[in-house]
Amino acid sequence: MSESYMEMWRGLGINIEAHDGLMGVLEKFYTDIYLSQQNRPVGMEYFDYLVSEIHGQRIKELVGARKAGRKVIGAFCVYVPEELTIAVDAIQVGLCAGADVGSESAEKIVPRNTCALIKAFIGFKLSGLCPYIEASDLVVGETTCDGKKKAYELFGEHVPMYVMEIPQRKESIDRDLWKSEILRFKKELEKLTGRVISTDNLKKAIHVVNNKRKALQRLADLRSADPAPISGRDAILINQMSFMDDPVRFTEKVHVLCGELEKRIQEKTGAVPAGTPRVMLSGCPMAIPNWKVPFVIETSGAVIVGEESCVGTRNFGDLVDESCETMEEMLEALTDRYMQINCACFTPNNERLSQIVSQAKALKADGVIHYAITFCTPYEMEAFKAEKVLRDEGILFYPLSTDYGMEDIEQIKTRVEAFVEMINGRVYGAV
Repeated sequence: MSESYMEMWRGLGINIEAHDGLMGVLEKFYTDIYLSQQNRPVGMEYFDYLVSEIHGQRIKELVGARKAGRKVIGAFCVYVPEELTIAVDAIQVGLCAGADVGSESAEKIVPRNTCALIKAFIGFKLSGLCPYIEASDLVVGETTCDGKKKAYELFGEHVPMYVMEIPQRKESIDRDLWKSEILRFKKELEKLTGRVISTDNLKKAIHVVNNKRKALQRLADLRSADPAPISGRDAILINQMSFMDDPVRFTEKVHVLCGELEKRIQEKTGAVPAGTPRVMLSGCPMAIPNWKVPFVIETSGAVIVGEESCVGTRNFGDLVDESCETMEEMLEALTDRYMQINCACFTPNNERLSQIVSQAKALKADGVIHYAITFCTPYEMEAFKAEKVLRDEGILFYPLSTDYGMEDIEQIKTRVEAFVEMINGRVYGAV
């Protein structure tokens, strides 16, 4: 891949030598974590291809779109309304933030004890390793935590930066604030692209994004089967790629895969044997290629059957009302849909706690592992409340905080294996 895209990467300002080294490491990482799995669905071949071309063909599509006059919007968060981006004929993509890259460079402008995700997106940029950032005409951040909020001030010195203000509560006054942010973002996109969002274009865009969410909802529902028809690693990968791929093409491929999974369920063909301990992941986002924790869990005798996270239900769990006809009605519907996202930035956050419980029950999860990136205060603190509500419901719980490094992987594995043994003990009557 390197040779065929070399000129394109140079044109974007990518550090070719360092990038080749990174891609070599990720190729081996992907092979060990994903391609080594047994009994994978055939439909995963498309997503394997996406990963193999994640800095190749997809970037070529973005560069070609820009040459044709379209704009590319880079985003970090599920709060950035893709419907508005599509309505101005722009493309919205996720940005590199899931690997321990460029930490030394990042620590020149943010404190060392900043969370790994923030240091990663800064490190990718300062090291010249993320073609998605370089191909973006606008980078959109959001105030979901104080760390991001302050980091974006510094990051804005290196990229064209725009920040959306996220409310901290869910009262009527907070909804008013969020609607004003939706309107402000709409105006920013219209200014950037020179296009005015029409009622027809917004209606079509809402339909496109809703269809993508429906495909992911279908996939999520199928994972409640026992045996699980697909590994958690593969399902998380698909959700990660939902931020990178063309939405229409992605939707079609997810439905193809789901058709195959439905047949596997009928035939009782699983990615793991029936009765394998079922774990739900909850907590922080897992930007690609953050695969350490899923890999540890699924090589410790368990299968991940769902995610209450930004690469899970927070991304696809709710739809925008498509019955709206006027611009005002559609903007109200967008406001309502995005206000339903249960991020840990909210206080109080009882809706998220209820979501964790109801989702764990629907997936028939034997236990919940609450994942937090080290120094992510909102999720690390909310783990205490999540533990209480789950234990009150008789659901086993384990809080796990880690960064992107591999130094602690054996410690994590030991603890996760002990958690899985607790599940087995309960299932087989030992505890």
